[in-house]
Amino acid sequence: MPVSKRLIAATFLGATLAAPLALAQTYPAKPVRIMVGASAGGGTDIIARMLAEKFNDAFKGSFVVENRPGASNTIAADMTAKAPPDGHTLLAATNTGQAIAPHLLKLAFDPIRDLTPIALIVTVPNVLVASNTVPAKDVRELLALMRAKPDEFKFASSGVGSTQHIAGEAFKFATGVKMIHVPYKGSSQAHLDVIGGQVQVMFDTTSSAMGHIRGGKLKPLALTTPQRSAELPNVPTLAESGVSGADMSTWYGLYVTAGTPRAVVERLQAETAKILTLPDVQARLKGLGGEPGNISPEQFGALNRAEFDRFGKLIRDASIKIDAN
Repeated sequence: MPVSKRLIAATFLGATLAAPLALAQTYPAKPVRIMVGASAGGGTDIIARMLAEKFNDAFKGSFVVENRPGASNTIAADMTAKAPPDGHTLLAATNTGQAIAPHLLKLAFDPIRDLTPIALIVTVPNVLVASNTVPAKDVRELLALMRAKPDEFKFASSGVGSTQHIAGEAFKFATGVKMIHVPYKGSSQAHLDVIGGQVQVMFDTTSSAMGHIRGGKLKPLALTTPQRSAELPNVPTLAESGVSGADMSTWYGLYVTAGTPRAVVERLQAETAKILTLPDVQARLKGLGGEPGNISPEQFGALNRAEFDRFGKLIRDASIKIDAN
């Protein structure tokens, strides 16, 4: 090859290799939206705002949380899936939108194909909480009340297809009790009615319920996980309370629009991984009753796929419909 052609080829190769690095270094080029599919004050919102604060420092840019509640967290996911694939729209998501809602709602996007995993942020237990107006101190007493008054009990959720909803339906399926599902546009709105006694119980995430539990406004009766929580050591699991087959955890993850340049994706993944090791972040996530994420983006993607399949089977087996009561 002539010297001039070799020089042109080398220059082209150098520019090709440098372009992704330059792109990653100049990111973000404008404010970044972190989409949240639930109302302000809930678990997803709390975690998204923590990430936004840390990203502002790490990237020296502007990361802003945008709440778009409704449709089982899928409005925010839909907006992220259809955003320009440049990394300037992120999604703080849970298994509600990523693994449950697709089996209950007709979506205009594919949560597996159209969103790229960045990181698993935290996994938290769901906890069965009751209004202080309910005269039951444990699950056995609650079940006795429900069976004595089968038409009087309601359970709240952050929306149709949420982990709170599916946990309640799984509880009904496992125990044979009747409850009326009352969906809200987020946990914070549901809390008001449970605290006020208009709705009796909720299978909430510890991340959103912990403040009210510690404040004595919500009464924790059982964790819907195989093990107890270090943050709620005196609260038994459903299995310890004699109920099996109704386990539920909620995980929170960060995603970006599919097709975003690999260099930007990798920088987001690297910075998020660093953030998750910070002592104050670890303490905050554990304070919500959660276990901080410590798996690779590829492992997180595999977890999402496995959960998608697991919840699909549960929804079919329990005949859960969008208007389930």
